[in-house]
Amino acid sequence: MDYTTKISGNIVDPVNAQVYSGTLVIEDGMIMAIIREDQDYPNYLIPGLLDAHVHIESSMLVPSEFAGLAVTHGTVAVVSDPHEIANVLGIEGVRYMIENGKKVPFKFYFGAPACVPATGFETAGAELDSTQLEEMFQKDGLSFLSEMMNYPGVLGNDPEVMAKLAVARKFQKPIDGHAPGLKGEELKKYTQAGITTDHEAFQFEEGLAKIKAGMKILIREGSAAKNFEELHGLIPYYPDKCMFCCDDKHPNDLVRGHINELVKRALGKGYDKMKVLQCATVNPVQHYGLAVGLLQKGDPADFIVVDDFERFTILETYINGILVAKAGKSLIPKTQTKVINNFKAKPKMPFDFAVKAGRKEIDVIEVIEGELITNWLRVSPKVEDGYLRSDPEQDLLKIAVINRYQEKPPAVAFIKNFGLKHGAIASSVAHDSHNLVAIGVLDEDLARAVNLVIENRGGLAVVGEGFEDFLPLPVGGLMSLEDGHRVAADYERIAAKARLLGTKLSDAFMTMSFMTLLVIPELKISDQGLFDGKDFQFI
Repeated sequence: MDYTTKISGNIVDPVNAQVYSGTLVIEDGMIMAIIREDQDYPNYLIPGLLDAHVHIESSMLVPSEFAGLAVTHGTVAVVSDPHEIANVLGIEGVRYMIENGKKVPFKFYFGAPACVPATGFETAGAELDSTQLEEMFQKDGLSFLSEMMNYPGVLGNDPEVMAKLAVARKFQKPIDGHAPGLKGEELKKYTQAGITTDHEAFQFEEGLAKIKAGMKILIREGSAAKNFEELHGLIPYYPDKCMFCCDDKHPNDLVRGHINELVKRALGKGYDKMKVLQCATVNPVQHYGLAVGLLQKGDPADFIVVDDFERFTILETYINGILVAKAGKSLIPKTQTKVINNFKAKPKMPFDFAVKAGRKEIDVIEVIEGELITNWLRVSPKVEDGYLRSDPEQDLLKIAVINRYQEKPPAVAFIKNFGLKHGAIASSVAHDSHNLVAIGVLDEDLARAVNLVIENRGGLAVVGEGFEDFLPLPVGGLMSLEDGHRVAADYERIAAKARLLGTKLSDAFMTMSFMTLLVIPELKISDQGLFDGKDFQFI
């Protein structure tokens, strides 16, 4: 049905770096005209915000529920890599995300996962080769090639990696990068392969070097990795080379804010508002070629209404001219969706987590709060009755990864700086293959926590002295079907239970989920053992 509406305010145009009072004339979701006026309006109309790199699955919400929270913060579109669900279910998982996203008035732009599995050193539930990626580009309307995490494959001219990059070039799609710490000639070769972005820079000098090498930097602030404070200094000098993203954001954090928080923080640093908004709106639209409006005549009517640039309160959010959020409340209707999964692990016994004593020193993963990277330590472990034990006194705990796609013995190692004094936590969210991961003090508690996850075919578990709690994630062991606010509240509850066990980490479950991400140095663990993330080999 044709309709016309008019919305007035101080129009903020970051494309042309100007602010003027006027009225938008919107017809069938498009801005048909912009009438300039000489008025004093109390509010500002700004292009809708975009997340330039996110894994929806990390919110523990299906796309339709993610949208309901994101729009309350002024987000109108996301550039999303569905490689979490793809590692569990392959093409079926990617298509699940696409179809669920279509149920709501929100702009999801999904990519073709480039690294499923992320490495050949772990067991995943699926594998996507270059032929399957070509099929998805042809049939599923994907927007880009997702992060190329296998940077050693790029540097070594791995045939399958090269074939995937060639598929993206064939369809003229942008290629996202993932190259933590890469520099010099290796960085040059990586970018020459056609890779155009990086969201893994965690130091200013690294971000600057990557920009000078021709990349665009996605300034990330997620639930685990927080790089804004290190990288924001790039904004005033390279506003055309920066974008904002969250990468991975848990539901409780998404309830509190999204890209709007990065905009507010950047404005609070005193940066020019046009440069900040360029990062949050113009750059991702232009880089990825998205059909998202930027408050120009002929654009889709995708914009937000805010009070001012000091508080930056999101009053209303419009997508294709539809009011989707007002005064912090989502107006997106609830939808129904099915459950898909891939889960074959069987219950475990405490002795499955036993480790016989051997060397005087063992290799240990050291957690760094707020970072995905880890340190690699060698520590003298606690030994009792010929077996290695967790030692809360020196904060040395067992970490186990259990293959969920095949029945195999757990891989068990040790981790430091996690902080549990008793009990255990376990999860089916374990980047990127999403086997089961658990950290605990006693083998009995590890088995209890892991079996809660196995019995429910996915979720988060915490067990302590006299209690246990669980958050079900039935969709691929990654996502809930529940309302976003309820999942956020449930996550807050179970995270608080983990803190009762003694951890001081800001987000213990999120941190644990990245201890299995082999493509991030320095020492990680897969279902097959401890892994050197620098030399890309088992130790």
